[in-house]
Amino acid sequence: MHTETLQHWQHSHTFGQDEQRAGERRTLIVIAITAVMMVVEIATGIMFGSMALLADGLHMASHTAALGISAFAYIYARRHARDASFSFGTGKINALGGFTGAVLLAVFALIMAWESLARMTDPVAIAFDQAIAVAVLGLLVNGASVLILGSEHEGHHHRHDVDHDHDHDHDAHDHRHALSHDHHGDHNLRAAYLHVLADALTSLLAIFALLAGKFLGLIWMDPLMGVIGALLVARWSWGLLRTTSAVLVDRQGPETIRHAIRTSIEDSGEDRVSDLHLWSIGPDLHAVAIALVTHDAALSPDDVKRKLPSGLGLAHVTVEIHRCPH
Repeated sequence: MHTETLQHWQHSHTFGQDEQRAGERRTLIVIAITAVMMVVEIATGIMFGSMALLADGLHMASHTAALGISAFAYIYARRHARDASFSFGTGKINALGGFTGAVLLAVFALIMAWESLARMTDPVAIAFDQAIAVAVLGLLVNGASVLILGSEHEGHHHRHDVDHDHDHDHDAHDHRHALSHDHHGDHNLRAAYLHVLADALTSLLAIFALLAGKFLGLIWMDPLMGVIGALLVARWSWGLLRTTSAVLVDRQGPETIRHAIRTSIEDSGEDRVSDLHLWSIGPDLHAVAIALVTHDAALSPDDVKRKLPSGLGLAHVTVEIHRCPH
């Protein structure tokens, strides 16, 4: 029986999820801005009897709730990052938040389309001056929110590299913290970004349609712009649904990463990868299980791990080696 401590072979599965991500801070700022604007519009709408202001305030309330889901996903993932009941950490909560946001975007698109089509068949009188003022105000607020969340696209990037190497006779588990905290894999941030972008787009299209209606008499432009906006939002929603659902059902990771792994192992010509599973466990983080066949009796799992390229975001690596008898 081994009397030495097992700590050398044990390791954390937090993968940096216990750190506050930049997306969380930005989302909270946007929630505060949107909530203040929501209260102002609802209050002034009630005080002055303006249905346009009241309607826009209630619309902002729905998006404040959607952004709240994104913030909740960030906070929950961070606070439960060290909970051992999550086998690969809490990174997938990020994708779950993004998936929920995508569903809400789809609902928003359906409501936009339904309301716009209803306006086409049953036009209503439009108070152009008041509606334009509300749309401009909404564009300013949503434009600021887009800039706050969209700045994450521009490369806030920091990296932590911590390797945990473990020698096993047959299997090896390697935990490489290659944490790339940027926007590209942050589905939760993307959902929040698309929500405010959809709002900004709606305001922009509304201004264009209202100006056309006021000065050119093109009343039909207002519902038409609503339909166009709904189609664009639906397209964004579908794209986000596809990427987040792929993460949630453990679909195979990017082919570029799998090709890089396979090539690095088979480059010598002596070893062949017989099985390779790559899946996402968080924003820009992947787990991989590799099985290979070799004639080399001295090849160890650590030798295989050292062949893997850095920068692939491989946070959890398992290697299984089969010796070829011939």
